[in-house]
Amino acid sequence: MPQLLIELFSEEIPARMQLSAARDFERLFDAKLKASGLSYETLKAYVGPRRLVLHIEGLPLEQAAVSEEVKGPREGAPPQALEGFLRKTGLTVDKLVIENDVYIARIEKAARKTTEVLGAILEDVILNFPWPKSMRSGTSTFRWVRPLKRIVFLFNGKVIPFELEGITASNVTEGHRFLGSKKPFKVSDFDSYKNSLTENFVILDHYERQNIILSKAREACTKAGLTLMDDQGLLEEVAGLSEWPTPLLGNMDPKFLTLPPEVIKTSMKTHQKYFAVKDNKSGKMAPHFVVVSNMAAADGGEEIKRGNAKVLSARLSDGVFFWSEDNRAGNFDAWLEKLKGVTFHAKLGTLYERVQRLKLIAEDIAPLMRADVAASGEAARLAKADLASFMVGEFPELQGVMGGYYSVAAGHRPEISEAVRDHYKPQGPSDTVPAHVVAATVALADKVDTLVGFFAIDEKPTGSKDPYALRRAALGVLRILREHCVRASLSELVEAWYKSTLTYANADRAVHVDTENWRGSAGPRWDKGTTDTYENYLRDFKQGLLESQIWVVPNTRDYDLDILFEHVTNKQEIKNAVLTFRPFEVVKTEFLEFFADRLKVQLRDEGVRFDLIEAVFALKDDDVIRMIERIRALESIIDTAEGQDVLALYKRVANILNAEAKKGELPTGHARILAGAPEVETDLIARMSGVGATVRQHIEGEAYLEALKALSTLRGAVDAFLDGVLVNAEDASVRQNRLALLGDIRGLVESVADLSKITQ
Repeated sequence: MPQLLIELFSEEIPARMQLSAARDFERLFDAKLKASGLSYETLKAYVGPRRLVLHIEGLPLEQAAVSEEVKGPREGAPPQALEGFLRKTGLTVDKLVIENDVYIARIEKAARKTTEVLGAILEDVILNFPWPKSMRSGTSTFRWVRPLKRIVFLFNGKVIPFELEGITASNVTEGHRFLGSKKPFKVSDFDSYKNSLTENFVILDHYERQNIILSKAREACTKAGLTLMDDQGLLEEVAGLSEWPTPLLGNMDPKFLTLPPEVIKTSMKTHQKYFAVKDNKSGKMAPHFVVVSNMAAADGGEEIKRGNAKVLSARLSDGVFFWSEDNRAGNFDAWLEKLKGVTFHAKLGTLYERVQRLKLIAEDIAPLMRADVAASGEAARLAKADLASFMVGEFPELQGVMGGYYSVAAGHRPEISEAVRDHYKPQGPSDTVPAHVVAATVALADKVDTLVGFFAIDEKPTGSKDPYALRRAALGVLRILREHCVRASLSELVEAWYKSTLTYANADRAVHVDTENWRGSAGPRWDKGTTDTYENYLRDFKQGLLESQIWVVPNTRDYDLDILFEHVTNKQEIKNAVLTFRPFEVVKTEFLEFFADRLKVQLRDEGVRFDLIEAVFALKDDDVIRMIERIRALESIIDTAEGQDVLALYKRVANILNAEAKKGELPTGHARILAGAPEVETDLIARMSGVGATVRQHIEGEAYLEALKALSTLRGAVDAFLDGVLVNAEDASVRQNRLALLGDIRGLVESVADLSKITQ
């Protein structure tokens, strides 16, 4: 069976790029082969520290001959159009045929040998390979991740002639840099290639290297009464750092176990690429580590273990110093002062200003979360302080975790320390939601500040770009609301952010500026602590938001607004002096649409039918829990006899109303019993009165399933009415009344869900 083998041999490829490079190699070659009309049976890429390999089985020896028809311009089209078509096809006019007044070019492509096609494909893939970072080396004009040294290019056992800027393809490669043969060796096919690499201490398959690391590391730990602390990300990285992985169990000084385990584990992983281990008896971290060597040492790795233990001790000694310095009394206040000099975002102020917003947002939403207001505010005030600590400066990934430890050491209440530790959660779909309500409140406040803040400065996600991870933050908000069953509208969360911004500005001063009037005016002022004045200002502010913006000068910026707006006429100077936020109503609308999309994605991932989601979202409700309850009610009933009754009566009614709406406006009033009305009509109106009251009561109590069941009881009366009367009666008053009755029925159903979105 014809076989293709390609090896691109280079200097060391960064481990983080390897697996994605293998996927890209497969994807690009697959697309090029298909575009060239070449089929295959199997295609697989391999990657290691110094090589990117592709193995394809079942390629044909030559392309099939291809005949294709290309449509050109119409007969009688401008000469320029015909000339362009001839240039495109490479034909002359006498070679074209005319069918249905259109020029047709029949192009015959003769069969070509596969070897003639593969060279152009490989060159195109190399020149356009999507490395995250690449470089030019020597005098080369093309870019590669690291200097490219060799190319193996074999098809059906023979070298395909290929040359790229001085690198000539061959059947020669090399093994491990230190353990393998000192001389390059020849290969003839994939099996000989893979076996020769193994003989020269290179494991070709990345996943095989992972399995070797995992099994041997676990074996070494088991013998010592230890358990390896698994870390898939680290496993992938070290498998990309070694061609002949050799796990070794090393020892560290037990004195370092006084550090928090997260510090030890992070230092091992970040700086040294070691796996942490724990003791089987105590379940706690043990004074050992697993290092993955790329060597099979004659002494069994003893010298390697000693050297790595020495380096780790130096790293952890820094950690001991940071831990000691960070636990000094009064550090939280000192850290918060430092945050005044750290910019969070140029348009959102400093980290200190963000902390003030977080505190106010947390206090505002704490009652919704059923959390203690004072504890929530204090936890939010302290949550970001550890960003100024030594330890987080060294290990940014420990933000929050270290704050929790320092909070405990400072003697703060347990729920406050827990909130400081967990307020970044959930950071992804596999992460947990904070369990305690105070922690959940601060976590929600943190994500709301991020989301609304960036929406307020018009830094929303666009397409696939989401530099501030706002989509992830939104999913985190939804998980917190759902798992803690928080009865809050999303609009309230937006308002909480704007309130916090205005209230914090109240500590100094703020100004309401007409966007058309750059000189502005200090406008309404309020005295610090005067609630009525502040509330009136907020009310006036919100009423004018569609035409104007809020410009805030936080209390860390010492400007006199009267002087500023009286004398400064340069627009950019004013922009630099204040924080400018987009209108509340505009931001709220965009925010709700953004969250609706996120919730739809979340629910679809949970297996909820798309049409049921759309039926509820059409109501424009922004209470997440209420929307989900409506959806669950629809899920429970839609495939039952009762659900089918509701759907059937709704569709009959809606079809008539939609048809009438095309003729003109529908009546807006409610139906009433007219003199001489037939029994089926008076019966339906009477039943609507009773069922309507029941449905509204169930909706008020959020018993949506019961509301739908009550609606199903109307089907018989609706069918009898529509079968027994002519809705479009000649008498205008009768016709209007009957249409109003159908409108009442449709409105009652749509108070639960818009069933027009249901596809069955």
